[in-house]
Amino acid sequence: MTAQATDGREGRTSRAFDRARYDRATAHLQAPLAIVDLEGFDANADDLVRRAGGKPIRVVSKSVRCRTLLERVLAHEGFAGMMAFTLPEALWLLRAGARDVLVAYPSADRVAYADLAADPELAAAVTVMVDDPAHLELIDASRDGGTQEIRICLELDTSLRLLGGRLRFGALRSPLHEPAQLVDIAQSVARRPGFRLVGVMAYEAHIAGVGDAVPRRVLHSGAVRAMQHIARKELARRRAAVVRAVRTVAPDLEFVNGGGTGSVQHTAAEDAVTEIAAGSGLYQPHLFDTYTSYQGRPAALFAQPVVHRPGPGVATVLGGGYPASGAPGRDRLPVPYLPAGLRYAPQEGPGEVQTPLLGSAADELLLGDRVWFRHAKAGELCERFDILHLVEGDRVTASAPTYRGEGRTFL
Repeated sequence: MTAQATDGREGRTSRAFDRARYDRATAHLQAPLAIVDLEGFDANADDLVRRAGGKPIRVVSKSVRCRTLLERVLAHEGFAGMMAFTLPEALWLLRAGARDVLVAYPSADRVAYADLAADPELAAAVTVMVDDPAHLELIDASRDGGTQEIRICLELDTSLRLLGGRLRFGALRSPLHEPAQLVDIAQSVARRPGFRLVGVMAYEAHIAGVGDAVPRRVLHSGAVRAMQHIARKELARRRAAVVRAVRTVAPDLEFVNGGGTGSVQHTAAEDAVTEIAAGSGLYQPHLFDTYTSYQGRPAALFAQPVVHRPGPGVATVLGGGYPASGAPGRDRLPVPYLPAGLRYAPQEGPGEVQTPLLGSAADELLLGDRVWFRHAKAGELCERFDILHLVEGDRVTASAPTYRGEGRTFL
């Protein structure tokens, strides 16, 4: 059976239809469990490629955390290379068959740097992130006799600064904000033997990672849209200036990486950008439902079994307290998704051992029935489950280990 029924929104299968097929597909499995709907996953990949407008997408591994699905999306036309979140993860992925991995965050892992500096195949396939000459000193101090040339990417701070810097929007990441600052560190790389500058990366978190159509927050959403409009124009000008400046030091720069799921088409429109980073949109966690720029299909879900029926209008499931990282708030909690119409009990919320759910839909649930949830973020779901069951239609056609299922926890 394929997902044909719709709820009136183009490209969206009805929630009741999806619940029925997910229940049928996993009837032989014991909950709690997690699934990825491959039809939704592939449709989301197609949408990311469409929005990238011909520029290659580097898949962000932390948003997937399952090698089977990373390999699936890299076989998809329009995707090329991975962006890892730690250096040990990058080395593990390469030893498992990956070929081109950019590490998105600076590392302080001396053992991993020693491995990298000693292995010509790894050194040729990994690019590490720096935003301070001290990173270069740390790498050299970690070589332990390794002599391989280390590929370097510089990270540009994308934050929008207004009122002379008194007002700032964006993640607190790189200190490199202006072209001259990146030229200075590019020159440090060029002067230092054993390093080669190959890329520039700029992740616009305040554009790609902040929803601009939050329900019941009209004024807030309007302010976000206004900020993002200004930020996109400012960053496009500054990023182009940075790339021109860095190329005076490293004319053979291989790539300029930018973007994220929420800004793919905007970032891809910049001439200075050569590739896009994206990953969360493959699973479409619920934080990404609040964007006017695109609509994805929920593809990753987890199910918890009903274990209590405390009274009318209440069904309590086992566990479920899986908050996402970031500033604490209700938007960091999973959302009960199937059946529709359930909400958290305000006195308890999603808990470590149990999660009471309220609503008329609770009266239809029997002990052992499943409630399907969507996580707030993408790959963080995989830190809770060893296995992702891959659903096609109303069947589980394969089961794939997550990083955790392969015994790997990189943070």
